Amino acid sequence: MFPIFNLNYLIYMLPALLLGLIAQLYVNSRYSRWSKVQNRAGMTGSQVAQRLMERHGMYNLTLKGTPGQLTDHYDPRSKTLALSQDIAARPSVAAMAITAHEMGHAQQDKDNYGPMRLRSALVPVVNIGTNLGWIFIMLGLLLQIGELAWVGVIAFSAGVVFSVATLPVELNASRRARAMLKSSGMIVTQEEEQGVKQVLNAAALTYVAAIITSLMQLLYFVSLAGGRGRRR
Repeated sequence: MFPIFNLNYLIYMLPALLLGLIAQLYVNSRYSRWSKVQNRAGMTGSQVAQRLMERHGMYNLTLKGTPGQLTDHYDPRSKTLALSQDIAARPSVAAMAITAHEMGHAQQDKDNYGPMRLRSALVPVVNIGTNLGWIFIMLGLLLQIGELAWVGVIAFSAGVVFSVATLPVELNASRRARAMLKSSGMIVTQEEEQGVKQVLNAAALTYVAAIITSLMQLLYFVSLAGGRGRRR
């Protein structure tokens, strides 16, 4: 069997994979629940975005659609807010929460928010590190060159750093989302406030799961590299 895949991989990764599955199921359940509840303002995600752009002086943003479900995102490079069809067209509490979260990222960009800049700067490092990390780890194990495997482990650790750096950015975007919705008068009832909070908290759980998954994967690679070194 190829040395990077063995029973220990399941021992390290199964709990993390289960947590990721639970987090995704929870997100889907909260989204499904609150996508069926109309917000009192009767505003679709697109209308929420337009209102927040006007209220908070973010006139340079471009609003566009994106395929898929829960694929909504903000691109700071092009100043583009992309909303999926269900979010853009539905006047639901979930649509309001998710749109406001992405607008929170746009506000971070406008404010030159440090953690967001750090995360953006890490993207090319992470892409190179994770791709090369796999290669170096596999070659190191196959060729029994412990030093090469450790280089791969160090390169792969960039993914863990990125996951950790992502969490505060996402939590801050959610805090900004709630504040913007309240100041703009779009949260009217306690039920809406509860729904927005549940949708945003569920999304945050997925980022926690991502950190744990990447950390457990890194620890597994550390155990492989360390075990190979002890056998030499």
